[in-house]
Amino acid sequence: MAAEQDPFPGQAHLPELHVRLRSELGRIDEQLRAMLDAMDRMQGLLDAVVAISREVELPAVLHRIVTTAMDLVGAHYGALGVLNETGEHLEQFITAGLSERERADLADTGLPTGRGVLGHLISHPEPLRISDIPAHAASVGFPSGHPHLRTLLGVAISVRGEIYGDLYLSERRDGQPFDVHDENVVMALASAAGIAIENVRLFEQVRVGAEQFQRLLLPTLPDLRPFTAAAVYRPAAEPSKLGGDWYDAIPLPGDVVAVVIGDVVGHDLHAAATMASTRNMLRALLFDGGSSPAAVLTRLDRTLQAVTPNPVTTTALARIEPEGHGWRLHWSTAGHVPPLLITPEGRVEILTAEPGLPLGVDPGEPRPDHSRLLLPGTTLLFFTDGLIEHPSHSIDESLGQLAELAAVHSALPLREFVCALADHHPSDGHDDMAILALRTPPA
Repeated sequence: MAAEQDPFPGQAHLPELHVRLRSELGRIDEQLRAMLDAMDRMQGLLDAVVAISREVELPAVLHRIVTTAMDLVGAHYGALGVLNETGEHLEQFITAGLSERERADLADTGLPTGRGVLGHLISHPEPLRISDIPAHAASVGFPSGHPHLRTLLGVAISVRGEIYGDLYLSERRDGQPFDVHDENVVMALASAAGIAIENVRLFEQVRVGAEQFQRLLLPTLPDLRPFTAAAVYRPAAEPSKLGGDWYDAIPLPGDVVAVVIGDVVGHDLHAAATMASTRNMLRALLFDGGSSPAAVLTRLDRTLQAVTPNPVTTTALARIEPEGHGWRLHWSTAGHVPPLLITPEGRVEILTAEPGLPLGVDPGEPRPDHSRLLLPGTTLLFFTDGLIEHPSHSIDESLGQLAELAAVHSALPLREFVCALADHHPSDGHDDMAILALRTPPA
């Protein structure tokens, strides 16, 4: 009898084929998940590097390094210990993730002394992963009030080949110890952090140099008795914003004083040089007779155009002279923000009047003069637009905010008054600012 043939040859092997196919699909799925996870980590790392690079102040950079590292690996706690010049001890310790209670408990602890596992990383700057801190050979326990931590990931940060500090992360939020992927991504971040730290240090050097250069161009206020005067200059947040803001005050015969505030359009060395030449020309014109502020600005505008193709400049020029028992203010503006008048009682008035064109636009255009009687003890405030400019507010809104601020601080001595305005200004701080205040003698 012939053997019965299988009507569906090969079907006996289908279950095995299905198993192999499912296994292969599972492996591919795991690989895809791993790739997606790697892409997410890479994107997170890139975002972190960008976030760190945006900061322009060293304290902000250091804090950002800690918080972005925590985000990358899901750590509950993070810290950055900055080494002193010898590289043996910590001189700063930036922390993140501590609760207010934990910070209060550690308030009297002071800086870590570099012992224990923290000191181990200082002495051995290779990446350090610990799954049980108390069991580690270098562990010496935690100070009173310190949260009891179990896991640690530590990575050194180098700047120009020298160890700058150590980045510490502790307690993954999922409860797992740190793994090799965490170590790799934090090491990559540490490399970028070293570059960011170096950049912000160079940035600070440039900013300090620019500020020193700008201050060298500004005058020291002379003795203006019987008036009192004070001035302050604050540089822009960015060193590239070296500008042409300036102020000046010149005593003239007969108890007369001239004050000027100005701003050359542009933010570069050319603007700063133009500012210096404009200020010097103006000084010469002020000593040449008793012309009105508008007449002086007209002559200055024509002189500048004849001598050099200077950029557009805004300015406000005032002349204060005795009149009766008080003083008379004469002023003219060339496209500049109006000055403020603060009475002895603290009432503030914005001296809004017809402005003239900025210097360098049309020297033939007539310039208006304005006049105002000043009582004894009156304060005049001249400033550049860096004090009030803000992209979210109109100039009128910012002037109103400045007037309110001036009223609050009007009773201060003049030096403290201008510093208070510079400290609490309504602007966004992205432009340099110059402030000059002058007060008439008391009755």
